[in-house]
Amino acid sequence: MCAALVVCTLLLASCDFLSEETIKLRDLDFTVLSEEKVPEELLTIIEEKKSTPFQITYSDNEYLYICVGYGEQETGGYSIAVNELYLTESNICANTSLLGPDVSEKGNKTPSYPYIVLKTEYLDQTVLFE
Repeated sequence: MCAALVVCTLLLASCDFLSEETIKLRDLDFTVLSEEKVPEELLTIIEEKKSTPFQITYSDNEYLYICVGYGEQETGGYSIAVNELYLTESNICANTSLLGPDVSEKGNKTPSYPYIVLKTEYLDQTVLFE
């Protein structure tokens, strides 16, 4: 009985601890980069990884680049929405969604490799991809 009480107390305390970790301090400003504006070294890494889903970060100590790729898709016409990019006390949280092609784009059968690169201020924080 005592052991069960200790376990419950620890679980409740850890839940409280986790909720503090995800308190949003502020939204981060960001720019979505076109392929031409992505640093060459980062573009090389993306090219190597683009056929499978990936989540990577890259820094040049001036800016932080947050990259999310959704792997090979059967057709073109996909886009990516940035739902949230914000700072917590210990992390940067990034949440994106893959949006399907417009139903009017039925003829495009060429595979695509949708990805997004977000450029934001350099912060020495771990990025959590949600």
